Amino acid sequence: MSEGVGMVARHAKPAFTVRRARFIALCLLPGAVFVALFTYYPMIRGAVIAFQRYNLFDLTSTPFVGLENFWSVLAEERFWTALRNTGTWVVVSLFFQFFLGFGLALLLRRQFRGRGLYQAWVFFPWAMSGFLIGLLWRWMFNGQFGVINDLLLKAGIIDERIGFLASPGWAMTSVIVANIWYGVTFFAIMIMAALQSVPPELYEAASVDGASRMRQFWHVTLPHIRPTLALIVLLRIIWILNFPDLIYSMTGGGPAGSTDIITTFLIQQVSGGDYGRAGAVGMLALGLLLAFSIFYLNVTRMERS
Repeated sequence: MSEGVGMVARHAKPAFTVRRARFIALCLLPGAVFVALFTYYPMIRGAVIAFQRYNLFDLTSTPFVGLENFWSVLAEERFWTALRNTGTWVVVSLFFQFFLGFGLALLLRRQFRGRGLYQAWVFFPWAMSGFLIGLLWRWMFNGQFGVINDLLLKAGIIDERIGFLASPGWAMTSVIVANIWYGVTFFAIMIMAALQSVPPELYEAASVDGASRMRQFWHVTLPHIRPTLALIVLLRIIWILNFPDLIYSMTGGGPAGSTDIITTFLIQQVSGGDYGRAGAVGMLALGLLLAFSIFYLNVTRMERS
């Protein structure tokens, strides 16, 4: 009897003592302080500044002005242009990134010679910074000596060079093309990982039942990876909306604000020293993202149920 009690005592979990709790708290403290300083404090401070007249060139007086900054931003036509551009930027980029990435993931799932090298080549853009990619595409779309114009001229598609980034009609298309090229990799990586999680037994059972490849895709593959697709689409929407790097390095929001999105518009307020308006733009962007995220998650939850 005593021997059994001894075995139970040896295998019992250690008691959660005050000393053990302090040790765990000390281990978590550096990470908590880092997150608080570099995530939550700037967010809270930005929210407070949104309700102040806070201009970098006149810090002697920073009174609270209520919603004045918000009304000032909402009354500006350039903000509404940036908001419309944001919708175009997110929807068009996401559409092509998703379907091209899905196609690449289906191709890369198959076994073929040089598969690993091809995967590395496809995944390479995701390892680069958005600002650097913007600079590369800025040179490629250059109206005088860009490679895009050279290829179109040699193919006989155009008769004279096009100022892609200098034309309001072409500038938005150009930055979206660059963003599609950059974001396809993300969907290819994530969807390929999701595809590898589908149990092979499901495909074997479907084949025994006489299901074609297309029916297997619609009735086996897609239902199994649908939760993952819903999550990565939501994440990508948030990232695209908060991705001013590429636009800012390609066009700076120009010409004449034709490629401005909410985040580049915010950067311009910061560059102008008006931190109060910048905070208001940031709060509006955050509210937009929260509203969309809640709506999207509710819709996907209803579909699953």
